[in-house]
Amino acid sequence: MKRIIIAITLICIQGSLLAQDQVKISLEDVLARVQESNASIKVSEQEAKMAKYDYQFSSSIFLPQISVLHTGIATTNPLMAFGSKLNQAILTQADFNPDLLNDPDQVENYATKISVEQPLINLDGFYQRKAAKTTMEAMDLKALRTRDYLDFEAQKAFGQLQLAHRAVQVLEKAFEAANANLNMAQNSYDQGLLQKADLLEVKVRVNEVENQLNTAKSNVKNASDYLAFLMNEQSNVVYQPSEELLPVDLGTTNDASLENRADVKAMDLVSEAYKANMKAENMTFLPRLNAFASYEMYDDQVFRADAKGYIVGASLSWDVFKGAQRFAKAGKSKTNYEKAKQEYEQYVAKSTMELQRARRMVEDAQSRLQTSKLAMDQSEESLRIRTNRFKEGLEKTTDLLMAEAMYAEKQLAYYQTIFEYNQAQSLVSFLTKE
Repeated sequence: MKRIIIAITLICIQGSLLAQDQVKISLEDVLARVQESNASIKVSEQEAKMAKYDYQFSSSIFLPQISVLHTGIATTNPLMAFGSKLNQAILTQADFNPDLLNDPDQVENYATKISVEQPLINLDGFYQRKAAKTTMEAMDLKALRTRDYLDFEAQKAFGQLQLAHRAVQVLEKAFEAANANLNMAQNSYDQGLLQKADLLEVKVRVNEVENQLNTAKSNVKNASDYLAFLMNEQSNVVYQPSEELLPVDLGTTNDASLENRADVKAMDLVSEAYKANMKAENMTFLPRLNAFASYEMYDDQVFRADAKGYIVGASLSWDVFKGAQRFAKAGKSKTNYEKAKQEYEQYVAKSTMELQRARRMVEDAQSRLQTSKLAMDQSEESLRIRTNRFKEGLEKTTDLLMAEAMYAEKQLAYYQTIFEYNQAQSLVSFLTKE
């Protein structure tokens, strides 16, 4: 009866993951799907597009502005009536009669006007355009760095999935071993060779392993959910990695620099953009030169043009003093530039520190790999010896349970070290990727 209960328990635990669809997936597939569908990547690309349109908007400093306007009025206003007739070129001697000038009849006037404004010299606009271009380049680099980060995050998530599945495998074997020990302990107890306290201790161990196994299976689901989130896919799937969790040498070097990294270059460009904005604010103290022209057509009927005329000219404008506005804006833009420079230097220093720390993580994890492998092999051999001795009644129950728990612990520690080693290398690769 006890064996039937144990078998049912094993079936229930092994089938807990089958309630969801299981999909085999490789790291290559994960990276491709993340790059294609991840929401953060799409957001960063939209931000880059917005910066591109801001740059296009700044082209107004050298491109003309053209507008067409058609108006129609009916008036008895003396000045408007006289001017409308003058524009229509229909004034006669009789229109100079003072009575008609002071109290004119209703006059209808329809005007079509084509206007062109051409900026000539707007120095502040040139620097604003330079700032917009630099910002656009920075946003492109930011989008590129977002892709790099999602590559790193996808590799990390895939490694967590591998580790979670490996933990399930280890604990399933530990659960089987614990149940086998429980059978042996039950037989010994039935024969009067084992005390009830020892039997209960074995049962407690079975429950502990079962709880650990359930937690490990939950970790598989959690890792699958996060992987699905990164790929922007449905989360009701349990992913099965097609590659085993093994140490991978990515060949990271120690002579890589940070200068050409996308995010560092983006921070530098942001600083340059603030510098261009600062110069733009300073250029607002200088005059502006613009040209303008218009072609006008008038008539007393809609969409006709019996009278025509044009205006061509240029304007030189100079806001000599606008209160304290420009001084305040110039001071603020300079402060923003200084702040951006400090942030860039701080970012480079922090990135350098993170890179050094990641390299030490690789060295530390690499040194732990061999040690944890030896510890796992030793605990496996110790468990084998104690199991054989327990079958012969030569080993205490407590010692067997400790050996069994130690072997599972060393296995999990070894695979955790592999995961940390691989992730440390991925981090170094991410921090040095140009």
